[in-house]
Amino acid sequence: MSEPAAPPHPSSTSGYGADWLVIPLFNEASVIADVIADALPTFPNIVCVDDGSTDGSGEAARAAGARVLSHAVNLGQGAALQTGISFVCEQPGARSLVTFDADGQHQVADARAMVDLIASGETAIVFGSRFLDGRTKPGMVKRVVLTFAVWFTKQSTGMRLTDAHNGLRAMTIPAARKVDLTQDRMAHASEIVLQLGRTGLDWREYPVHVLYTDYSRGKGQSIWNSVNILVDLLFK
Repeated sequence: MSEPAAPPHPSSTSGYGADWLVIPLFNEASVIADVIADALPTFPNIVCVDDGSTDGSGEAARAAGARVLSHAVNLGQGAALQTGISFVCEQPGARSLVTFDADGQHQVADARAMVDLIASGETAIVFGSRFLDGRTKPGMVKRVVLTFAVWFTKQSTGMRLTDAHNGLRAMTIPAARKVDLTQDRMAHASEIVLQLGRTGLDWREYPVHVLYTDYSRGKGQSIWNSVNILVDLLFK
């Protein structure tokens, strides 16, 4: 892992009450600059973890204004998230962090609302859920797999979530310090729920809109992520 020589974005604030986005990044060079540009006005503190990309994703993220940490080889999304979470937990004045996807499916307004719930003192952990309203259209295959993931998470953690594998999550820094992910593939999503649940801190869900774009569908993410989730849940 290496930290860039380039300084953080000029609008970055690292003082008291700073909220961070943690973005795992693997071969998203065509979209990551837009994702960062959209988020920076709301979240001036963004760290991307370039997980062995081969398409210049890390350079694109850095040029767009994010801090970039790098894995020399692809270790998986869970490992990238852990690298980013550990980094933010070391930043002076950090208040909370949000895990956020690199492909443009998550909405900055949802992330901001989740952080605001934490800042208000209502809760320490917020899990995004695409099933609390009707805005997200995941498709039948993904819906079936995610329903199974909800059941599996309830059996393994006791937590009654409506969307166990949503990558949009917000948490206080004390909660984040309890996260120690060892599952590098999609099973990390169940692992992080289990670890956050064991903190004993207050948690809640928040309705979010996950936007399945032509870009993400073109990469086959909707179906293949569903298959990956299913395989990792059954054989982790």
